[in-house]
Amino acid sequence: MDARDLGSRILITVGGIAMLAGAIDPLEGSLAILPGSGLVALGAILGRRERRVITFRLLVLILIALGAGAMFGLSVIGGFGGSSGRSDWWGLLVLPYPIGWSMGIWGPGAPRWMLWSGIGVSLWQLTMLATVVGEQVTQPAVTRPIFGSPMIVLACIGLLTIFGCVRALRKRTSSGSGPSSAAP
Repeated sequence: MDARDLGSRILITVGGIAMLAGAIDPLEGSLAILPGSGLVALGAILGRRERRVITFRLLVLILIALGAGAMFGLSVIGGFGGSSGRSDWWGLLVLPYPIGWSMGIWGPGAPRWMLWSGIGVSLWQLTMLATVVGEQVTQPAVTRPIFGSPMIVLACIGLLTIFGCVRALRKRTSSGSGPSSAAP
């Protein structure tokens, strides 16, 4: 393995860890997820990956940047929904962020450890939804409707990520890929 391949693996590993750790708290974690996706994209470029993998990783970076930028922009102007005076539909501007994150976890070139960790983080996201639903059941005074909340979107992204990770793991198993193919 030459220095360029080693550097590529290190960038992908550090970027992948940042993307996974940031997803534990997706809002504040965007400050780790965005640069993490940039490191993964840079690792794919430096590692001389196939053109489709590089294109995919750059698309993931762009989606995360657009969605996180919209999230920060909306926060600066007071958010959306509720008493902000802006419709909940403004939340669609943030959607590229979690979609890009999910694609970045299970997309081509993702190492096996990232797929398994993506399942774990996504289960955590589903647990957060269950906690919010449980609070609304035990505390009926809470008036925020759960189906209008970002928690439903987060849970859907969690399910999408689990599905994508399981599909990628099954694809590797069915193609007879050994542990050496699990490398980034």
